[in-house]
Amino acid sequence: MKRLLFTGAATAVVTPMKKDGSLDIKKYKQLIDWQIKSGIDAIVAVGTTGENAVLSADEHRLLMETAVEAADKRVPVICSTGSNDTEYGRNTSIAAQRAGADGLLLVTPYYNKCTQDGIIKHYERILSGTDIPAIIYNVPSRTGFQISLESCLKLSEIDRIVGIKEASGNLQFAAALASQCGEDLPIYSGNDDIVLPIISIGGKGVISVISNILPGDMARLCRASLNGDYQLARELSNRLNTLSRLMFCEVNPIPIKAAMSELGLCEDWLRLPLTKISPENRVTLKEALLEYGLM
Repeated sequence: MKRLLFTGAATAVVTPMKKDGSLDIKKYKQLIDWQIKSGIDAIVAVGTTGENAVLSADEHRLLMETAVEAADKRVPVICSTGSNDTEYGRNTSIAAQRAGADGLLLVTPYYNKCTQDGIIKHYERILSGTDIPAIIYNVPSRTGFQISLESCLKLSEIDRIVGIKEASGNLQFAAALASQCGEDLPIYSGNDDIVLPIISIGGKGVISVISNILPGDMARLCRASLNGDYQLARELSNRLNTLSRLMFCEVNPIPIKAAMSELGLCEDWLRLPLTKISPENRVTLKEALLEYGLM
């Protein structure tokens, strides 16, 4: 059995920015502290929700260092360091380990993509630079690349690969993963609206977007699911899911930053090509926040 980086709910934390596009490091620290005090089980720094695609290498390193400092060993900090450039991903992973990260999140290559043989070599090369554990990340809607079950089986044999963030939304594939890989490749949901189904087939939790505004509720959903309290889990899941789906009415992290701005958690400044949420979707989002009781 692999030693898990975390069990339960991890928040893929947004990167707060100022109007001029610079990083709001003070707010970033406050958000991480609030997440932990609200009961979240782990922090995922500088991922897709953290707008890593528009950050410089120096900014990426700064945010990783800040996340580790802000968490202060209260919960694991997992740094997203994957890239379509294997050497860049390796170097960023080395920087994450130096910063004190507990683990890595490694997306599959995108745009140039690769073969299934290439994905094995890609991960082996990145991991050769560090000695901390990693969760691989399957998200074909963004990368254009679907990691195969056969590749997952091979990767599950690598001791330092301790999980997969499964964000294809394909429950049949997730079930096959659970059946074929079992405890050798623990599954974390990459979709907030299927946390309960993923955990019911053996998943260990979620790397969540909605927990940027509802860390306590997502943590409770995971605990109820993991403890087999399916009645409570269904109630929490049904309550969360309408709002969760709205977080993808536009490209992530546009809606979650808009929601956070409405709740006074941070401003919804983003870097191009991301833009602020449309007026129509903002109205719908505010109505959902009101209905949930957050406003």
